[in-house]
Amino acid sequence: MEKHNYTYILRCADGTYYCGWTNDLDKRLKAHNEGAGAKYTKARRPVEMIYHESFETKEEAMRREYEIKQLSRKQKEALMQGKMTR
Repeated sequence: MEKHNYTYILRCADGTYYCGWTNDLDKRLKAHNEGAGAKYTKARRPVEMIYHESFETKEEAMRREYEIKQLSRKQKEALMQGKMTR
């Protein structure tokens, strides 16, 4: 069975975005919504998974997470709308 790694973006209850990486999207979303995902999202629940990209390796997903975190809010929105590519 092939293991996938993902970089994802969540929309928090306060309208902010959170970017992270995981190898299990459903489990990670559940953890965020239970308050066990990240300090940032704990106080901003509920969160909604609104975007993700798939990678073969953890390193690729982590690199992409870093790249996305460097983007402005406007650039993140363009990425999620498909107006910006990897």
